[in-house]
Amino acid sequence: MDKKDIYEHLAKIYLDASSKKKKKNKHHQKVLKHPFFIFAVVFLLGFGVFSFLNFKKGRHFSSQLALVVSPDALKINFNFNPAKKEIYSLDLNKLNLTKFKALGFSVKKADFKDNISLKVEFINKFNERSEIYLKNIPHKWYNYKIDFSEFKNISDWREMSTLAFAVEEWNARKNSGVVYIDNIRFLR
Repeated sequence: MDKKDIYEHLAKIYLDASSKKKKKNKHHQKVLKHPFFIFAVVFLLGFGVFSFLNFKKGRHFSSQLALVVSPDALKINFNFNPAKKEIYSLDLNKLNLTKFKALGFSVKKADFKDNISLKVEFINKFNERSEIYLKNIPHKWYNYKIDFSEFKNISDWREMSTLAFAVEEWNARKNSGVVYIDNIRFLR
C-alpha cells in the first residue's frame, strides 16, 4: 500500500463516520417529535413543579433506605385453648443492625370486633431481650415505624439473633383469631 491508498482509505473511513452522525441526528430529531417523548418530558416537569410546591409548603417526601426482612405477609393464627401465646419469630442470623434506626412493618387483624395487642421483641447474641406492645391492632392495614431506641434492654445491635411477633392470651379479647404482618423492614 502506498501513501495515496492509505489517504483514500482514511478519507473513506472519515466520510462514512460523518454520514452516520448525520443519520443519528435525523433519528434524534424524530425521537424528539415522538408523542411519548413529549408526554414524558411534560410529566417529569409537572412532577418537579408539584414536588417543589409541596416542599415549599413544608410537605417533604421522605425516601428511606430499607432492608426488607420478609417480603411476604405473615399470618399469626392464634388459638388459646391449648396454648397461652402464639409467636412468629424470624431468625436474623447475627444480622448487624447498627446502621439502621427503626423497624417498619404493616399489621392488621382479621376480626374488627376483637381487641388485640401485639408484642414485638428483639433478641441479640448476648440473649438481651427487649419488647414493646402495640395496643389495639386495627382491622385495616396500618404502617408502624418503631425506633430502635424504644427497645431499652438492647445494648448491642451488632449481632441480632431474633425478631419475634407474639399474640398473648391476656392481650386478646377472644380465644382465637388471626393477625397479619407484612412488609417487615429495617429503616435507616
